[in-house]
Amino acid sequence: MTQQNEGIGPIVAAAHLAAGRMPALSEIEYAMTLMHHSFERWMVRCMAAAGVSGLQPVAVHLLHAVAHRGREKTLSELCMMFNIEDTHVVTYAINKLAALDLVKSGRRGKEKTVKATEKGVEACRRYHEVREALLVDSMKRLNLDEKALSGIAATMRSISGQYDQAARSATIL
Repeated sequence: MTQQNEGIGPIVAAAHLAAGRMPALSEIEYAMTLMHHSFERWMVRCMAAAGVSGLQPVAVHLLHAVAHRGREKTLSELCMMFNIEDTHVVTYAINKLAALDLVKSGRRGKEKTVKATEKGVEACRRYHEVREALLVDSMKRLNLDEKALSGIAATMRSISGQYDQAARSATIL
């Protein structure tokens, strides 16, 4: 079901794409774009409020992932986790985090590993506190159905697979 404004059409960034066979997909793409940029801006500013400024969004993602469950991660695991093809993007971010003493490198066989330092874990803890106070509290006031939100997240992950498959197909054209 497309969200239509009377006489205007769906809320999209590219009417020529919405004019195709699936206008709702254009609405999703525009919404994902807005959410993506808002989320990245939030992550960077939340991390700065937590005491670590100057990080790019990828570095914030990676710091949280490396701190996740307290176990070291390999570069390939981090790339797979975030669906990042360009390993140099992850390597650059990890080097920046290491320079700030938020992560440390190690080895598992031939593979480089990364683990959060005490300082990195503390930064994640402070980020969590800021997130709870500034974002979670306001989101809770919206009275959103958390089960429905989980369903939306699952749908978004499934849709990402469709984009991946389409990207593979586009590569061979």
